[in-house]
Amino acid sequence: MLLILLSYLGGALTILSPCILPVLPFVFARTGQPFVRSGLPLLAGMALTFALVATLAAVGGGWVVQANQYGRWLAMALMAFFALTLMLPHLADRLTKPLVALGDRLSSKAQAADGAADSAWSGARSSFLLGIATGLLWAPCAGPVLGLLLTGAALNGASAQTTLLLLAYAAGAATSLALALLIGGRVFNTMKRSLAAGEWLRRGLGVAMLGGVAAIASGLDTGLLTRVSTVATSGLEQKLIDTLSPREPRGGAMMAGGAMRGGDAANGSGAMMSRTAMSGNGPAMMAMHAAAPAEDTLPVEGKLPPLTGAVDWLNSAPLTAAQLKGKVVLVDFWTYSCINCLRSMPYVKAWAEKYRDQGLVVIGVHAPEFAFERDIGNVRKAVKDLGITYPVAVDNDYAIWRAFGNQYWPAHYLIDAKGQIRHHHFGEGEYAQSEQAIQQLLEEAGRKDVANTVVSAEGAQGVQQASDMGQVASPETYLGYERAQNFASPETQAADKSRSYTAPAQPALNQWGLAGNWLSQPDQVTLSQGTGRIVYRFHARDLHLVLGPDKNGKPVRFRVTIDGAAPGRNHGADVAADGSGTINGQRLYQLVRQSGSIGDHTFNIEFLDPGVQAYAFTFG
Repeated sequence: MLLILLSYLGGALTILSPCILPVLPFVFARTGQPFVRSGLPLLAGMALTFALVATLAAVGGGWVVQANQYGRWLAMALMAFFALTLMLPHLADRLTKPLVALGDRLSSKAQAADGAADSAWSGARSSFLLGIATGLLWAPCAGPVLGLLLTGAALNGASAQTTLLLLAYAAGAATSLALALLIGGRVFNTMKRSLAAGEWLRRGLGVAMLGGVAAIASGLDTGLLTRVSTVATSGLEQKLIDTLSPREPRGGAMMAGGAMRGGDAANGSGAMMSRTAMSGNGPAMMAMHAAAPAEDTLPVEGKLPPLTGAVDWLNSAPLTAAQLKGKVVLVDFWTYSCINCLRSMPYVKAWAEKYRDQGLVVIGVHAPEFAFERDIGNVRKAVKDLGITYPVAVDNDYAIWRAFGNQYWPAHYLIDAKGQIRHHHFGEGEYAQSEQAIQQLLEEAGRKDVANTVVSAEGAQGVQQASDMGQVASPETYLGYERAQNFASPETQAADKSRSYTAPAQPALNQWGLAGNWLSQPDQVTLSQGTGRIVYRFHARDLHLVLGPDKNGKPVRFRVTIDGAAPGRNHGADVAADGSGTINGQRLYQLVRQSGSIGDHTFNIEFLDPGVQAYAFTFG
């Protein structure tokens, strides 16, 4: 219920977002007409169409996106026609004469008593049709609430609850628009007392509608307005998430979580995945940090669910909950290209080594985000490169993830010797508190020689070194068109098509762009031919980019510059001082680590060979 309320309130806030501007003329075109027969059907059609298309787009892949694009063009033609009828009454009379004549013939066959009702029903139907067109054209700015809904739908697939949440979001937007429409109706009725004013107002609405069509056709609704909207509503949406975030423990395997729980998004078993939430920064930041263990007993949060469903196990034969009875267990959900997981890894490895002989069993559950992380060969290589020796379940189908009702990377769950979940922590940080919980559970299990010191990972190097979060002002940024934000190239991203892009000349902070011929896909961009560049204006000590070579595994050479010059001493672990480097595997690459004062800088990476795959920026 809280998720539905959160979705509804998030939708209601869209009226404050610039992305609503292009569709406002379509809504206000019904101003001055009876709300029940005109405004209400329009808003209902808009809400239902948006919820249906958003559900299909989140789970159906590129073909749905393409089909929706055809629908948008048809809707734009319909809206342009309607705008012309408002601007040019004589043209409207001429174009609608055949329809009027047909209506007269049909009406003559009906009973006179039904005339008024039929007229009202006809008006409602036309408004509902315009609502469907508006729903196809509406592209709301993806703030924290909508971003989480679409991500959860993409992971959990189509379901009644997924559609219900999106419908609640659309209903919230429709409610705020209805209030604006009712207020606008009063102003319209006042102005209609003057015939000349009413005529000019009608023509003005027609011009505004044509302007909205032009804005949508040019991509303004998903380009400039989306970037402006980051300032408009994200902060308010985040306050809603924080306020409505349920934090009490729950029975079973469902843990108290952050603002939105995957179980609520997929009938109690799904997962709404977020890495941005883990970093402590960014538009969707919602990590819930467990409190430091008190001296009294840690609460029972649930039972250890079955560890079945993994497609493979590394470093061990498959483990079961029954086999782990009598042991204290730490379950670590991670994925190998997640910077937050990599920074917490030194602590998990140290705990596994330190408490192994005292009864602690550490189990890594590798749950992929990107398609290349499903490759068991890639996971096996990452486990070896990272020096992980404890058991790792390869959870490609998210079976264990769903059994826990997990939502985040990284996520740590502590299970006592009785098989009860007693402690959890989402994201980086609070390592001392987590280790104290390990010590407490080991003592409860009867161990008398448990150390009371805590490990330190201050000596970690490269990507595993702790971030300087006080200096981070840039959010995790996805490059694929499904979750891309702040894209600043003059051209809009073409879904599942190759096109040439121009890099932004002077990107603002946290804006990014492409140069060259790129194929934009749901979760990545691929350099189609020749050379190409990615530009990002950032503020952080570290800059990372998840990259992969071409589809055949051929290495791709690159060159990095910062503010137009070689990085020098500010180069990352995967870059030489002159900015050169090579992509030889699908993983996270550290490209910048600043050694001096931190400020705003323009990062540029030029790929000297085609085929490179780029997924997401992260910062630290």
